[in-house]
Amino acid sequence: MSTSAEVPAIEITGLRKLYNGFAAVDGLTITVPQRCFFGFLGPNGAGKTTTIKMLMGLAQPDDGTIQVLGMPLPAKSLEIRREIGLVPDDSLLFDYLTGAEYLEFVGRLYGLPKPQAKERGIELLQLFQLSDNARKLIGEYSKGMRKRIAMAAALIHRPKLFLMDEPFEGVDAVGARLMKDILLEQVQHGATVFLTSHVLEVVERLCDEVAIINKGKIVTQGTMADLRSQSVNGASSLEDIFVNIVGAERYSDKLDWL
Repeated sequence: MSTSAEVPAIEITGLRKLYNGFAAVDGLTITVPQRCFFGFLGPNGAGKTTTIKMLMGLAQPDDGTIQVLGMPLPAKSLEIRREIGLVPDDSLLFDYLTGAEYLEFVGRLYGLPKPQAKERGIELLQLFQLSDNARKLIGEYSKGMRKRIAMAAALIHRPKLFLMDEPFEGVDAVGARLMKDILLEQVQHGATVFLTSHVLEVVERLCDEVAIINKGKIVTQGTMADLRSQSVNGASSLEDIFVNIVGAERYSDKLDWL
């Protein structure tokens, strides 16, 4: 965990983003310490992906401030991007490159010399069990393989901060276990992971801290122990706490034919 003298990995204050008059993010304030596994949760449309886009400098806030690793956005956007590894929700990859070509390309974008980018790409393909598909076009990859190659690309420049939007979606149990182990190792080595996920059991096992956003606003934040102490109706699992907080209800209507 971070020390008091260390700048946060992410510091967001009063962040607001409007789309056609609708507040997708509405007064968001979050502090994420360095060397932390941080879960950013919420129902569909709560503002999670919009927040990550603003952290990457891909969307401009209408109000509020963002600092990443002590650097302000947008003034230091280029420097910040060099320190971030991104696994986007929709896996924005180049379908007409092979896995090996893509990793080398990303490494070169981050300023690695060509031999080093190629060598790291080969090592990452082995690490993510993609060596047999190194010469296959990414357009032919399964969804789980695309997530793994996206995560490999996020690692190639050894970033200090990972922004991960649903990194385990579509990944089988073996691949998910591998990815979780690699991320935990990165945190142990000093990196910070900021992730969104609908797989709440994974978040509960991995994350040091959790924030829940609903309708663009943070409704609670803290460790699992904090969330349990604040919970109602004796909720102890993250799923039950989440459902209680966002106001979801179990279905009660029955269909005669179902």
